[in-house]
Amino acid sequence: QVQLVESGGGLVQPGGSLRLSCVASGIILSIYTVAWYRQAPGKQRELVGSITSGGNTYYADSAKGRFTISRDNVKKTVYLQMNSLKSEDTAVYYCAARGPGSSGYAYWGQGTQVTVSS
Repeated sequence: QVQLVESGGGLVQPGGSLRLSCVASGIILSIYTVAWYRQAPGKQRELVGSITSGGNTYYADSAKGRFTISRDNVKKTVYLQMNSLKSEDTAVYYCAARGPGSSGYAYWGQGTQVTVSS
């Protein structure tokens, strides 16, 4: 059974930092592209960024320069380091995994809440 479990969310003040983790089980994570998405209340889910099996990263404009995605295949974990957080970063953050040759993300975590507020 494949599971993706996010953790690390919470309440942080504007300008602060958080590191989210996405731990995978049931798949060989090293061959998967993993993405981070977020969904704010009343808004559509949006892509934050992604990391390929080879370590290449992509970031949405809203994340560039502030967020960093990394992976530790030994620990079967992908991280989202978020710095200089803003109130508009408040959302539920999800990780998702896409297998080689697949067009869509087949596996999703349950999400972790990030709230940026003073």
